[in-house]
Amino acid sequence: MRSHTQSYAVLSGREREESELRRRVWSSAVVLAVFAVLVPGVSAQAAAERRAGPLPLERLFDNTAVSDDARPAQADFDGAGGSLSAQALSAAGWTPGRALTVQGARLTWPKRQPGQADNVLAAGQDVKVQGRGDALAFLVAGTDGFDVGGAGTVSYTGGARSTYSLTAPDWRTGPLATKAVALSHINTPNGQLAERARLYVITVPILAGREVASVRLPRATGLHVFALAVRAPATGWTGTWAAATGGYPTVGPWTDRTLRLVVHTSAGGPRVRLRFDNTFAAAPVRIGRATVAVQAAGAAAKATPVRVLFRGAAGVEIPAGAQAYSDPLGFRVPADSNLLVSFHLPGTVPATPVHRLAQQRSYVSAPGDHAADVSASAYPTVLTSWPLLTGVDVSGGPGSVVLLGDSITDGEKSTTDANRRWPNVLATRLLNQNVVPRYGVLNQGISGNRVVSDRYPGDGVSTDTAGVSALYRFDRDVLAQTSARTAVVFEGINDVRWGTTAEQVIAGLRAIADRGHTRGLRMLAATILPCEGEARCTAAVDAERVAVNQWIRSGTAFDGVLDFDAVARDPARPSRLLPAYDSGDYLHPGDAGLAALARSVDLRALVR
Repeated sequence: MRSHTQSYAVLSGREREESELRRRVWSSAVVLAVFAVLVPGVSAQAAAERRAGPLPLERLFDNTAVSDDARPAQADFDGAGGSLSAQALSAAGWTPGRALTVQGARLTWPKRQPGQADNVLAAGQDVKVQGRGDALAFLVAGTDGFDVGGAGTVSYTGGARSTYSLTAPDWRTGPLATKAVALSHINTPNGQLAERARLYVITVPILAGREVASVRLPRATGLHVFALAVRAPATGWTGTWAAATGGYPTVGPWTDRTLRLVVHTSAGGPRVRLRFDNTFAAAPVRIGRATVAVQAAGAAAKATPVRVLFRGAAGVEIPAGAQAYSDPLGFRVPADSNLLVSFHLPGTVPATPVHRLAQQRSYVSAPGDHAADVSASAYPTVLTSWPLLTGVDVSGGPGSVVLLGDSITDGEKSTTDANRRWPNVLATRLLNQNVVPRYGVLNQGISGNRVVSDRYPGDGVSTDTAGVSALYRFDRDVLAQTSARTAVVFEGINDVRWGTTAEQVIAGLRAIADRGHTRGLRMLAATILPCEGEARCTAAVDAERVAVNQWIRSGTAFDGVLDFDAVARDPARPSRLLPAYDSGDYLHPGDAGLAALARSVDLRALVR
């Protein structure tokens, strides 16, 4: 029996036997074969469905995962009587038939009532799926107590095929850092367990530009598929601004308030769309109205802010763990400029996903919907983080460069409100040249972030907003970004300062490079800056840093190297920053040092 079945502590002997029998029925091919012989009608129906060719996923549902809290025996998700709570799902906004956008893919939670079959146990079924895009997205979970997975096949119109590998973390023991949603409890025949039930969205690459016709699921015991879809391409869009979610702290609470966030563009374009993320949340959040304007000064707009819509509606409710894109809006976004993105929160928001270190003053209003205000008079409170808003896209353009980093990329110690982070300087350089495409630049730095270990655990309210590891956030913060072409990874100093070995950091960086290459990205790495003089930057730490940099310079995993260490170090003492570039804390470059990093980038390295 699976290791986690022992958690259902008060099962009787007879119940244990029945539970084990159910598990064997689902997982044993021999039992299935016997069952088919004994029940020829079922066997004939299955054979007929196979002859009919690929079927929509809901036609193949053969397992029941969701039960009502009052009737837990309605479902047996894991073969031991455990199930997802319909009430917990509803509290997260995951209601039957609800469309959910996660990592840019639009999936639908099964339109099934508690006790009805709502997922497929992957066993090589052929699923009818159509669309063109850059990835397949699966809404999945495993129930074997560990990661489960296998290989599947994608068939395309015209006869082409490609293979993929799908791995689903366990619904009870998988990492919270990568889950799409975590539910408050688990239902069992003997009552509720106060454990977090997890569901995951996993994306796998497909042949870009080809029309998908069907998908063959892996054969993998305990791999449950609730939904799958082709992630539509972001054709015609370029990311001009982005911020990575680092945690889920308490705020306000904000009730009937409007947030007016100041964000700085890289690329410009004639149309705009916004992206809001409810990452790490346990409950939905409602945006009542949202607008966009060009900043005049502070919270004042140059002209009347223009309303954006969400699938034609004025506002949108975003389920826990999901995101919302606004409809495209005809609004000319200037390059290298500040925008005001304002959105009204009509309900009470006690905690929210945030990017903590904005290095930019934004604003919170007095009570009421002030999204359309031109004046700053209704915005008395300064905000130094970016809640909920994670992306601004513009139409046209060649795509985006994504910069995955820590506090140095985030702009720690750069001048507030001046946009002197090294990604800003790089974006300006791209705008002022004609040698390479004028990419948008997306800053995905998180202060305090690490390559291989989490600061924020990925679930629950926390004061730590340094994010989950770069390994865990890579799919969301790089692969799912709008029209990403190239990624630069500039992390590692926080790992070695807190005891991670060079070998571990190198393994993490190698894994990130491999995942980026699998998705067709050009992958660059930047060497780690020295930090002698900072309390944790001992000689032993510097030795680990040097070892990581030697590996990066070897070029064994990445397509190119940005040697920021060589740019910023003191030639007379290579273990410390050049004093002219040091902000004064020995760890972070100031404005001059950040500009030097950006100026050192060979722009041709950003292009294949």
